[in-house]
Amino acid sequence: MASPPMNKYWIPHLDIHKKVITQELQYYLGPDATVRPYTREGEDGFLITTPGACLTDEQIDDICLKSKEMWERQAAARSQSNPEKPLKRPLHQPVLISKASGEGSRRRGRDRRGHISRRPYDDKKGGETSRK
Repeated sequence: MASPPMNKYWIPHLDIHKKVITQELQYYLGPDATVRPYTREGEDGFLITTPGACLTDEQIDDICLKSKEMWERQAAARSQSNPEKPLKRPLHQPVLISKASGEGSRRRGRDRRGHISRRPYDDKKGGETSRK
């Protein structure tokens, strides 16, 4: 007997934990449903293959809620394993690694062809770099 035709749906990964959607998908869509990471037009998400309709708004909300709980449990476990290290919130907050000095833009000059000269990121030697 032939398998039923399968529909494919893409949903963005925003607020969805991979482990949660993997565990919950067959509960919502049946044993033939599958999910895998998938990038569509440069945006990461999940490709859901199922013989029927895709997840409803309520089901996606439930998966997002369970995902948030999963991330909170993971964050709590990390803070328990290393209590002296403060937990940063939100988890995606950018961290400044180095700050450009204000004088860098004033020091740029024009080379003999009229182009603005560019200095390498690592300017410890203080000399010009040559291209080979």
